[in-house]
Amino acid sequence: MRAPPQTIAHARRLRRALSPPEARLWNRLRERAPGLPTFRRQHPIGPYVLDFYCAKARLAIEIDGMSHDVGGRPERDLRRDAWLATRGVTVMRIAAGDVMRALDETVDSIVRMAAALIDGPHHRPADGPPPPFHGGG
Repeated sequence: MRAPPQTIAHARRLRRALSPPEARLWNRLRERAPGLPTFRRQHPIGPYVLDFYCAKARLAIEIDGMSHDVGGRPERDLRRDAWLATRGVTVMRIAAGDVMRALDETVDSIVRMAAALIDGPHHRPADGPPPPFHGGG
């Protein structure tokens, strides 16, 4: 899905200002090893910018810091995840602290999820949204 120009511009700005957990994870996800899924960082889709996105798996990776637990943010995240699900995108939310504490395990979990979505039974949008993913390893 094409993003509006302002979302694309916002994604470009975010690419230059990754948070420490995002930068750390990106250093690992950007490796283009044969047979492993490829990821994009700060990928615009519709009105949103995804922290990381694997197009082949239709998998969004969102790194959630403490700000995701306050104010109206949890409700906004739920609306965003539902919007993405109706478009066949699975969202995997990972706590920023998990990235900083257990990078290898986090990367392994992401790669396993992407591979399962690529190789496993494919979701058909007519069946409704895919089940939510709750976990990191």
